[in-house]
Amino acid sequence: MRAIRSINNNIAVCIDSTGAECIAMGKGIGYGKMPREIELSSVSHTYYSVDERQLEGVKDIPQDVLAFAAAAADRARGQLSYQMSPNLTFTLADHIAFAIKRAEQHIRVRMPLAYDVEQNYPDEYRLGRQLVRRIRREFKVGLHDDEAIGIAMSFVNARVGAATEEELAAAQRDEDMLEDITEIVENHFGVSVDRTSFAFSRYATHLHYLFARIHGGKALPAEGLNGYQGIGEQFPEGVKCVEKIATHIGEAWGAEPTDEEKLYLVIHVSRICIKGADR
Repeated sequence: MRAIRSINNNIAVCIDSTGAECIAMGKGIGYGKMPREIELSSVSHTYYSVDERQLEGVKDIPQDVLAFAAAAADRARGQLSYQMSPNLTFTLADHIAFAIKRAEQHIRVRMPLAYDVEQNYPDEYRLGRQLVRRIRREFKVGLHDDEAIGIAMSFVNARVGAATEEELAAAQRDEDMLEDITEIVENHFGVSVDRTSFAFSRYATHLHYLFARIHGGKALPAEGLNGYQGIGEQFPEGVKCVEKIATHIGEAWGAEPTDEEKLYLVIHVSRICIKGADR
């Protein structure tokens, strides 16, 4: 196998023996001058057809978390009955890394869709519960049981398969709203957001979770975090932009995000303006 581009010391873009491009993981395979030949025995995982946006965020994920997520994704593929996206390892690693950081900072995010996920996706929820226990043991953090919901939804969102016309229409509705919100951000800050960036992918994922909660009438309560009012002093333009977004969602769908949701929106909007925009 020929490594042609390093992602980090342990991940590289490679060309296999058939000439196909893939992402390879293995200790030290991304280190050194490229291109170079690497032994197959040094490769632990290979992934084909990975979204390039996911690779940008991999650099910031600790290697032990990435390896843990790769093993978890392998177990999920063996236990769930449907085909899953090759991006799962990387989206799961990002989710786990963020969950560990929240746990270390003693921040708990309420999951109002918990009952729905448990009832509608019992297999994914079971795997999520198992992963929460493993994360506690492996990383020595006090991860709350609610994190199983987010992990379960990572599996659900990675499912590859045909959608019904109703599901396609709902997905298009949400994609239209995502684009509306992104245009509000661009107009407010005078930037052009890079929709191929990892920051945008993470921002879009957060918004899709928000959309699901709004459609289910279960937006996050405003009592979990008490930071939205104070964040206006640090990011006044971010708050102004998010208020525009909230108004637009309210006018279109009849329900606005809570202050807790707005707080997370400020964070994600700031990320795509700093990391995912051309000024």
